[in-house]
Amino acid sequence: MGQKVNPIGIRLGITRDWTSKWFAPKNKFADLFLLDLDLEKTIRKELNAEGISTIEILRTQGKIIVDIHTAKPGLIIGRGGETIEKLKDSLKKKYNEVFTINIKEIKKPMLDAGVVGELIKLQIEKRISYRRAAKLALEKVIESGALGCKIYVGGRLNGVEISRSEFFSKGKIPLQTFRADIDYSSTYALMSYGKIGIKVWIYRGDIFKKDLEIRLKQHIEEIKQ
Repeated sequence: MGQKVNPIGIRLGITRDWTSKWFAPKNKFADLFLLDLDLEKTIRKELNAEGISTIEILRTQGKIIVDIHTAKPGLIIGRGGETIEKLKDSLKKKYNEVFTINIKEIKKPMLDAGVVGELIKLQIEKRISYRRAAKLALEKVIESGALGCKIYVGGRLNGVEISRSEFFSKGKIPLQTFRADIDYSSTYALMSYGKIGIKVWIYRGDIFKKDLEIRLKQHIEEIKQ
């Protein structure tokens, strides 16, 4: 089963938390879900910056809190917070809601699957060999402290007529172990001859009950602030 489902989705409620946090009755759920997808797409398009990994959305009474996890906070915040203020105004006009935007720095970027996937994507789009890009990323991930990493690249690799796929892996990736902290991302590089799909799995160790309790306390303190 671990080979056939999203590694993050299968762990929701066990070791992973939802990126969208809100409750809605049945007749409003679909609308809010589609709104969240559109909101994330708009934020990524407006910022157009490298290093954005996860966007968390928390809906409270009267406002929407957006947490942007990024490896390059300086690029997103801009000079004196100018970029963030522009983004807030743009979102308010489009969705007619009050937004609070928090920028959270990823302290170890090479242990974040979203950042690694984005790095490989940019290298492939610059016409660097997909093998070189994937192998360099593998080495950097393992050097950063990961216990294992797997990278999938698929499509018309090097522009050949027939599409194919390749896997690059190092260490172990226990996909069926629920307590395994596996980060996953999926993206694509847009080339003149088509899209090159990129998937990244990073195994960062195991999460136990005491670790979850510490995370919960930290999350409650952040909300209070």
